[in-house]
Amino acid sequence: MAGAPPTPDEQDALVSSFLEIAAGQTPHTATQFLQMTSWHLEEALQLFYIDGEAALAAHPSAQASAEAAALAAAAAAAEVEEGFRFHPPPAAALEDGMLQGLGDDDDVRAPLPVRRETLYGDTPMVVTRPNAMVAFRNFEEEARQSAWDSEQNDTSSSRDNLASLYRPPFELMFNGPFDKAKLEASVLDKWLLINLQSTEEFSSHMLNRDTWGNEAVAQTIRSNFIFWQVYQDSSEGRKVCTYYNLVSVPAILLIDPITGQKMRGWNGMVYPDSLLEDLMSYLEKGPKEHHAAQPQKRPRKVDQEASVSRQGKTGVEDEDEELARAVAASLEENKGAGGSDASDDKTIPEKENKPSLSAKLEYPPLPEEPKGGRDLLCRVAIRLPDGRRIQRNFLHADPIKLLWSFCSLQVEDGEKRAFHFAQPIPGSSNNNLEYGSEQTFKEAGLANSMINLLWD
Repeated sequence: MAGAPPTPDEQDALVSSFLEIAAGQTPHTATQFLQMTSWHLEEALQLFYIDGEAALAAHPSAQASAEAAALAAAAAAAEVEEGFRFHPPPAAALEDGMLQGLGDDDDVRAPLPVRRETLYGDTPMVVTRPNAMVAFRNFEEEARQSAWDSEQNDTSSSRDNLASLYRPPFELMFNGPFDKAKLEASVLDKWLLINLQSTEEFSSHMLNRDTWGNEAVAQTIRSNFIFWQVYQDSSEGRKVCTYYNLVSVPAILLIDPITGQKMRGWNGMVYPDSLLEDLMSYLEKGPKEHHAAQPQKRPRKVDQEASVSRQGKTGVEDEDEELARAVAASLEENKGAGGSDASDDKTIPEKENKPSLSAKLEYPPLPEEPKGGRDLLCRVAIRLPDGRRIQRNFLHADPIKLLWSFCSLQVEDGEKRAFHFAQPIPGSSNNNLEYGSEQTFKEAGLANSMINLLWD
């Protein structure tokens, strides 16, 4: 278009494009601005929005049009005056004095000269020339706004879908205050898992979407925990934050419902796989079993002496006599049944049942770690009781007994103390993880998996 003027069809297309953007203008105005910019559409639009009518008035074609219009107006005025000269108005009009002084030729007034003036304000006008693309950006914004108005219903539905991604996990949450949640967990012998959230932290929404929305995490919580979620600015949330001295949210706490003690804590965004690994050690025992396994405090000797002194001398003598008679009767029965032979029979199984750390357990020899492609190797990760995690490559055709050979060298007393393996997901079958099984890693489905090592 720079070398030769556009064809009539191209000119019509440019005029149509100009009118689509500059709404409300006439084809004549569009043609004038396009002619002033040598039929460049962007330059014509920029000139139209920046200079406007001033540029149109300065164009030669516009000046010629204005002069022609002025001459035509002067000619029309002269014809009117000539008509009044040769065809005088009625007497009634003369009586009203509307056309007095038009009777003589000398009284005809010459037409006023044509003058063009430009009015300016008190302050000089500063014209800012923006980038040529600004006008187009504004119109695109208007188009998007128009599309927003026409598709409001579709947008509201999409907004609902977006909100559903970050909604709290109501199907997992316990409905009630903190004290009732702790009581419910104590009755059901489950750990209490609480989540303190903040509406101002996006990590809280990520927890709802990625962690609590994960199916494995949800299944684990349903089976082993009571889940309680609250916002930190609520009354219950402020109480929990104060009691457990929480300084940042979101936070996840694992609570012993019997004592209220914090067993474990996390801050910020916690991803599903990391949370499941940390909770694995709490899936084997509930709170009551955990307390039962703890060493019990022995009563102090002073307390025992005080209790004996309160019973009185007579009661103590009676108990001692009864105890002596019972021991004597037991000795008589043992002598009648063979004496020392019976006692020897009872002591032998007790020695056999005691675990011996001096006996070394025999496992198959462990070959060197194989190397090769992924189609031949399988990688197995093992989580140890002390929290460490180890991993090793095996062949698909290797027997799973090599797991015992490998782990016995990685843990303390592994060659003297018996252990077994279990799946990390609660409720999964562990039949394929028995030492007596002759299955291979491929048959047991252990390729690229993680299992837990537990002491017998």
